[in-house]
Amino acid sequence: MVRNRPGTAPAADPVSVVDTLHGHPVPDPYRWLETSDSPATLRWLAERGRDFEREAATWPLRDQLAERIRALVATDLWSPPVHRSGALFCTVRRAGSEHPSLVVWPRDPGGTDTTAPARGPLTVHDPCTDDPTGRTTLDSWEPSPDGRLVALQTSSGGVERGGLRVVRTDTGARVGPTVSGVRYSHVAWLPGERPASFYYVRRDGVRGVRGVWLRRVVDGAETLVHPCTGPGTVPGVRVLDDRWLLVTESHGTGHRTDLWLADLTARPPEQPDFRPLQVDHEAETEVRAGPDGLLYLRTTLDAPRRRVCAVEPGAPDGRLSPEHWREVVPEDPGATLDAFCPHRSAGGTALLVVRTRLGISEAAVHDAATGARSHTVELPGEGMASGPVAVPDGTVFLGYADVATQQRVLRLAPGHRTPASWPSSERPGERAGARPGTAGAVPSVVRTVEWCRSLDGTRVPVTVFDASGGSGSGPTLLHAYGGFGRPRQFGFSATVLAWLLSGGRYAVAHVRGGGDAGRRWHLEGSGRHKTRAVRDLIAAADTLVSSGWCTRAELCLSGGSAGGLLVLAAATSRPDLCSAVIASAPLADMVRFERLGLGRMWTREFGTVSDPDDFAALVSYSPYHRALDTALRTPGLRHPSVLLTGFDGDTRTDAAHPRKMCAALLEAAGGRGDGPAALLRYERDVGHGPRAVSRAVGLAADAHAFAAHRTGLTGR
Repeated sequence: MVRNRPGTAPAADPVSVVDTLHGHPVPDPYRWLETSDSPATLRWLAERGRDFEREAATWPLRDQLAERIRALVATDLWSPPVHRSGALFCTVRRAGSEHPSLVVWPRDPGGTDTTAPARGPLTVHDPCTDDPTGRTTLDSWEPSPDGRLVALQTSSGGVERGGLRVVRTDTGARVGPTVSGVRYSHVAWLPGERPASFYYVRRDGVRGVRGVWLRRVVDGAETLVHPCTGPGTVPGVRVLDDRWLLVTESHGTGHRTDLWLADLTARPPEQPDFRPLQVDHEAETEVRAGPDGLLYLRTTLDAPRRRVCAVEPGAPDGRLSPEHWREVVPEDPGATLDAFCPHRSAGGTALLVVRTRLGISEAAVHDAATGARSHTVELPGEGMASGPVAVPDGTVFLGYADVATQQRVLRLAPGHRTPASWPSSERPGERAGARPGTAGAVPSVVRTVEWCRSLDGTRVPVTVFDASGGSGSGPTLLHAYGGFGRPRQFGFSATVLAWLLSGGRYAVAHVRGGGDAGRRWHLEGSGRHKTRAVRDLIAAADTLVSSGWCTRAELCLSGGSAGGLLVLAAATSRPDLCSAVIASAPLADMVRFERLGLGRMWTREFGTVSDPDDFAALVSYSPYHRALDTALRTPGLRHPSVLLTGFDGDTRTDAAHPRKMCAALLEAAGGRGDGPAALLRYERDVGHGPRAVSRAVGLAADAHAFAAHRTGLTGR
């Protein structure tokens, strides 16, 4: 039986567990907290909730930060539009709304067509109309080629698995039966005048077969066209140039993609004849069709920071394979190629290429035939460009945001260097004063890059943002992610800006495991090398202190999901490192992660406990086990104050991680007398992904009010 520990539920029911793995005993005294709805867990959660509310009531900046964040997000937020048969589809989250709505412009409002209606876009779907409680999110959408229908995926309670339905664009009326249990599936509409049908991804609940299916809209009849080739792969599907069916399989999160191509004009759509485009290559590749009929591929094949290649989709068998691809835009050894977009140009076909250099985007247009750079695109500032999409006349839309500027959509006309904002405030139907941007005065934010040296001698960059205008040390948030090869890009965060406006500093450690310096940077901090990412973060924290940005008492580490794992591992490895830690929806129990949430899909990123060497690496930095070891060997050791957030609907990392981590930290502290050593902010009816704006504001304000209280930020 589990003994009573400080701040834990009475041990009437819970049972301590000790597993023996590869000859090593691994204690797991809080295994019982993996069951979210047991009486013991519910009692324990109620006690943690009382702890949190009692402590949060003492944080001076809680209301001020919430008000400031709320004001910063009170703008209209558009997504780059998607063109279908003369109409533009996009989402817009109106100021004051809880969720984005899907809208359609019947005519391109950025074009020269004078017959465009003098009215605003039509709303196709508003999640808040479907569910006034705000629990339902619009997860993804895809219009049909003629723009008359759109496939919508929605889910409720944060579980990210919900319903896929088709609605009419003009009326919003449903067409055909709804599919349940779909999670962020690609939807690829069948082109032509045939009965409305689309390809999508699902698992057959009867046979357990996961793969790509062709579904007829009107009656829901389905045919499996491509079963998954392996149990750990994630399939996807696209239709390119209204002719080519592309099926992809990503191997977990290991950045390996297999690609197959089929000609929809050659055989019936239920029986596509797939040919391999890229199979059994350790490379991540994305494919887009150009207006010249070629396929363009952004790939890490022989290019860790990515390059763009081209191939003729109708080439004979064997001529599709990577050795026959033509390189168009070579790899840049100093910047990562994050996005690209083929589009029509005066000279034929051009490519908009977006690269990231230490979190800052650079954009340029290249000639698709020669690869030569035509011109640089003048972005509004030092920020993040994303999601470029083209329309038939060669116009490219892309998103842009920076630390002080809310995301806006930019419209780049063919041949132009400087994009314009879209929709423009002069356009009929645009609400007065609804210009995308940042509420209130834009502060002067200074960006500085520091370099630290990790334990193995590797130089790691640390970006610091400061709007205080002062000198000397001050309260500082140090953020890190360091997982899955994802680079840290500096877009807009109302939370970060509110922190800067309140006088704090914000830093990002570009640790290994992320994609900030390409695929090699990722691999050097993944799997059995994950401890390198932890050491990189520790070195970054030490450098901020030694360089005078902050003292240890003024430093708070912050990370979410895989970043939450990183900051917890750093804090449990070096308890003197900082004053506080924010770990949002973190991974924490790295011995059990494969059994929780989507952990079974992440063995290429972290390793597997079934392998003895992987197990040794996992348990060496697992925050949960390090905290338990502290409780056993040095009870009462002072760790930084930790705020954990957990979401009951989280189907990715699973809320068992923050629950168990909180219990272990409380035990390790042994009731040290200055408030709980760990707090758990626990929410129901939300998950790992998007949520209602009001709930996002509340979460962000609480987390950063905690950081302010622990680091001495007084606001201004």
